[in-house]
Amino acid sequence: MTPDENATSAQHPEELKATVELRITDHVTLRTTARATPAGLIGIALILSAILIPVMWGVRSRRLGR
Repeated sequence: MTPDENATSAQHPEELKATVELRITDHVTLRTTARATPAGLIGIALILSAILIPVMWGVRSRRLGR
């Protein structure tokens, strides 16, 4: 992490970090980093559940012909 990135990003004691580098050829390299906190991961799980559970109910009711 560069000093500029470190200065602008807020540090959290339980912050999770991941870095992935995908090298396709000698000239093509894809690099990504991600940061998350446990509270953020729980929030994402709740949002996805709020979207996917009603979709699942709708698909199930269509299959049963209700």
